[in-house]
Amino acid sequence: MTKEKIFRLRSILGPSRMLLHAASILSIALIFSCGSASPKETNQSVETTIPLQNSSKDITTVDFAGLEPYLNLNDDSLRVFNFWATWCKPCVEELPLFEELAGEFNQTAFKLYYVSLDFPNQVEKKLKPFLKEHRLSGEVILFDDPDANSWIDKINPEWSGAIPATVITKKGQHQFHEGKFSTLSEIKELIHPIN
Repeated sequence: MTKEKIFRLRSILGPSRMLLHAASILSIALIFSCGSASPKETNQSVETTIPLQNSSKDITTVDFAGLEPYLNLNDDSLRVFNFWATWCKPCVEELPLFEELAGEFNQTAFKLYYVSLDFPNQVEKKLKPFLKEHRLSGEVILFDDPDANSWIDKINPEWSGAIPATVITKKGQHQFHEGKFSTLSEIKELIHPIN
C-alpha cells in the first residue's frame, strides 16, 4: 500500500479506526497464513509428538496430510474422530458421551481420536492440564494446519468448520455430524449405518 493510499485511508477513517482496520487485516492475514510455507507447498506432513507431563499419554501433532491416512483406513475397525477444543464449551460438554461410548465399545476394533483444534502455543497452559484433569481414554491428536480452506471440505464437504464435529469411519465408509451431541443414542444412530 502506498503512502498516498495510507494518508487517504487515515483521513477517511480517522487514526483510531485506521489502527483498528490495520489490526483486522493483520489478524486475518495471520489466521490464513501462519508459517512461511504450508506442508502442501513443501510436500511434507507435519507430525511431532509432545510428551504429557505426569501422564502416560503423548499428544501427536499433525497437519491434514498426517491426519488423512487415519480418516481413510479401509478396515474393520470403527474409528471415531471428535474435532474439539478446550475453549469450546459444547465440545467439552459432549466429551463424557464419547468416554461412555468408548466404554461400550471396549474392543480392539474400536478407536477413539480426540482431534484437538487448540492453539499450539496453548498446549502447555491449557491442553495438557485439561487432559490431566479429565483423563480422556481416546488418543489425543493436536491438529495444526492453518490452511483450513483446503482441508475442511476434504474431511466433509458439508462441514462449515464449526466445532464440535465428528467423523465416524469403518470399511471406507464415513458418517459426519456437525454440532454437539446431547445423548449417547445420537452418536449410536450415526454409527449404526456403517457398523
